[in-house]
Amino acid sequence: MLVACLSIIAGHAQGYYKDIFIDGGVKLNSMKRMPAADLLGLSVEYYASSRLSTALPPTSQDTLIQRELIVGNDLDLNGILLYPDGAPRFRLIYVNGGKAANHGLSLGEDGLSRIRQFVEHGGSFVGTCAGAFLSSAATIRADTIFPRTSYLQIWPGVTRGTGLYNSFTGMKVEKNSPLLKFDQFGGDMYIDSIRHNGGCYAWTESGFPKETEVLLRYDYPEKINGRSIHNEISAWAYKKNTTTGRVVAIGSHPEAVTSGERLDLMAAMISYSLDGNGTPQIKGELEKGKKRNMYKSTSDNNPDSTMIGDKQYHHFVVDIPEKARNITLTLSGDNAYDLFLYMKKDDFAFARESDYKDVSPGAVKKARFDKLQAGVWYVAVECYTTVDVKLTDWGYEYTGPTGVLNGVPYSLLVEWE
Repeated sequence: MLVACLSIIAGHAQGYYKDIFIDGGVKLNSMKRMPAADLLGLSVEYYASSRLSTALPPTSQDTLIQRELIVGNDLDLNGILLYPDGAPRFRLIYVNGGKAANHGLSLGEDGLSRIRQFVEHGGSFVGTCAGAFLSSAATIRADTIFPRTSYLQIWPGVTRGTGLYNSFTGMKVEKNSPLLKFDQFGGDMYIDSIRHNGGCYAWTESGFPKETEVLLRYDYPEKINGRSIHNEISAWAYKKNTTTGRVVAIGSHPEAVTSGERLDLMAAMISYSLDGNGTPQIKGELEKGKKRNMYKSTSDNNPDSTMIGDKQYHHFVVDIPEKARNITLTLSGDNAYDLFLYMKKDDFAFARESDYKDVSPGAVKKARFDKLQAGVWYVAVECYTTVDVKLTDWGYEYTGPTGVLNGVPYSLLVEWE
């Protein structure tokens, strides 16, 4: 099933800087390699805090780096996860295990807001153990539900701790689980020996979002402190609507496994989450003779007129009338950057799906047509210029043309006789 899985992933890859950002920040375990991402051939960046054990307090440098990455700084006003217009810069954020509440508190409201915006605007999310807790809106303990303002609330449901530590469980694949699109798990609908250390399950007795999809259930017949987790929901998915990303969460730890069905499980979860990236959004309609200026910055809070980021696409439409002749489409920008131009009839235009393209160097392009088929044409601008990266002890530091992080201005003009 891996070939099918990769074909689904590849179909959505255009228009993002990279595939996955791994959050191994304050009070989370740190990963510098994700075997499932390697298996799927996905590009990855990460933040790995200097404290690999969550028992140790974060350093001031940990907190500073995390804030500059997630919340932003003068070099990157919108933070690493977001483009200048607020669209997701990565296709997916993965959140490690560790201490969910403490990590949420370390992010602060600004950091939590950035990740919420990432998902709301189409970026997907995978969380294991603490990451699953962090995705939820509340937890339950002793039959009392506690709302969690320091959680992301991107899955508006309730999680409950299992009380099981330093152990392993089996998991049963739910009938018709969407994960089966990506792997059959040996055909027995069962995955054995998944590590579990203080994780959670989805609480269903109240506040269970109707859009939630059940992926897996625990197979653990023994009671834990007099309570059973057997057949409780161990992994689930949630997608609010077509424009948001998909949240996939699991209460256990398949993320570090390098072979077998547990690796296949993590790959399937990533694949399903990526398959749920939000649909592209149209910035607006180009009008004959009226220049469309894309010069606004993040702080202007005007995403339909905001500058373009690295490897990002901006999408527009133009309605070409039947009698239009000598049609020109002009892209104007700073030739220090490479801006590419694409057109496609009746559908979104990308590098791999276009009826017309100009990928010559620079940011000035002029497309000329004696005639075009009447109707709606989709126009796309891609900022091909991107940053260089330097590997550090904690992750990736950006160098080179870092101006793209705050956006590249340009304009579009369509004319005809």
